[in-house]
Amino acid sequence: MKLIDLLENICYQCIQGGVDREISSLAYDSRKVQKDSVFVCISGAVRDGHDFVQEVVRKGATVLIVEKEVEVAEEVTVLLVENTRLALAQASAAYFGYPARELTTIGITGTKGKTTATYMVRSILEASGFKTGLIGTIETIIGNESIPSANTTPESYVIQETFRKMADAGCQCVVMEVSSQGLLLHRVGGIVFDYGIFTNLEPDHIGPNEHKDLEDYIHCKSLLFQQCKQGIFNGDDKHLGEILKGHTCEVETYGFTDGVDMRASHVRLLDKGGALGVAYHMSGLLDMEVEIDIPGTFSVYNSMTAIAICRHFGVKKETILSALSAIRVKGRVEILPVSSQFTLMIDYAHNAMSLKSLLTTLKEYQPKRLVCLFGCGGNRSRDRRFEMGEVSSALADLTIVTSDNPRREKPEDIIADIVTGVKKADGEFITIIDRREAIRYAIENAREGDVIVLAGKGHEDYQEINGQKFHMDEREIVADVVKDGNFIR
Repeated sequence: MKLIDLLENICYQCIQGGVDREISSLAYDSRKVQKDSVFVCISGAVRDGHDFVQEVVRKGATVLIVEKEVEVAEEVTVLLVENTRLALAQASAAYFGYPARELTTIGITGTKGKTTATYMVRSILEASGFKTGLIGTIETIIGNESIPSANTTPESYVIQETFRKMADAGCQCVVMEVSSQGLLLHRVGGIVFDYGIFTNLEPDHIGPNEHKDLEDYIHCKSLLFQQCKQGIFNGDDKHLGEILKGHTCEVETYGFTDGVDMRASHVRLLDKGGALGVAYHMSGLLDMEVEIDIPGTFSVYNSMTAIAICRHFGVKKETILSALSAIRVKGRVEILPVSSQFTLMIDYAHNAMSLKSLLTTLKEYQPKRLVCLFGCGGNRSRDRRFEMGEVSSALADLTIVTSDNPRREKPEDIIADIVTGVKKADGEFITIIDRREAIRYAIENAREGDVIVLAGKGHEDYQEINGQKFHMDEREIVADVVKDGNFIR
């Protein structure tokens, strides 16, 4: 490939060498450099790619894209840019032949609901005959291939590489979660999304190595709507005005309030004996009755998000309803069919905000007893432990405090902090350090009419202890308990 073609959309200054040369590959990881590579020096939070320039030149890199001054042999081409992360995104798009242009691209951002909404969209589009790839928190899906995810929004090079694989595999569409960090770090730079979606916004990801304050968090979310054609927004969110600042896209809204383009009303909570769901009427740009087997008002919002997107693809109402009725998202209010006498679910709620939202929703179903099992991660903020303990004690009838990923901390110390928070409210609680035993206790001591939540792990199938990851899938643990049969049916 010609270097000049790689630089097509990059604003750069050639400090030394020339751009009329062949290159073999594009890299931002020094370990992947080979002869005639272009190496992009990323200034990371932990490591700075500029520190590796001598090493990559020895390995054969002949072109460096930098944002700081470097000293290398004169035969190496050095290109200075304002932001190497943005340059990597633009170069990656060119390197893989601009695959986004061959796909209908759908980007979903927001504090909550991104994961569920992406799966709903993919399910509906696939059922309508649109082969659709997915990139998200849990996994990347290309055809029948599933690749576990490391980040909600991968590095730009990985995104473009994945888009290329999707296009080559015959995908027509891709739906992806777009995190605020992904926008801040230009991981989706160089992409003009066909559809950009805003689900909601609450304070989150604010602190060291994340966003400096709420204003910065909101600003980063809003950037998606300066690089998409059609914007679809939750019209009920109090931050909508700030999200719309500087937008360049068409605007369409959904929600419960008057004046939105698609409005939900007549919401009905459904209890089907061991399973919970919700039904509602949608009016406006589409008029239909909707029913889904995922509980809560947030499920209304998630399904409206998916419907609003898929409307643009001309999907039939029957297909939408059929796909939504069958949707199950791993670790997101995932109901396990254990007994008709009580409801058991797994959810990723791993901070006070998400746990409060989940438990508040479940209380609306008026269970005879709401049971919440959770722990907190080690080597993370202690405040989260106190906050989650207090939330669970205030909203759940019984809190089962156990381990999550203790990492390099003692589980007993983490549990002690959680209990400090639990005691600030008046809910009953029990502590069981071993998570497997805690889950067994919850099921074997379930009562008729209970709703039991296994919170915190969600889609994760491991437990991290003393720096090592051990296999632990809550679904398998539940299956083992069910096999023993020591609970009410």
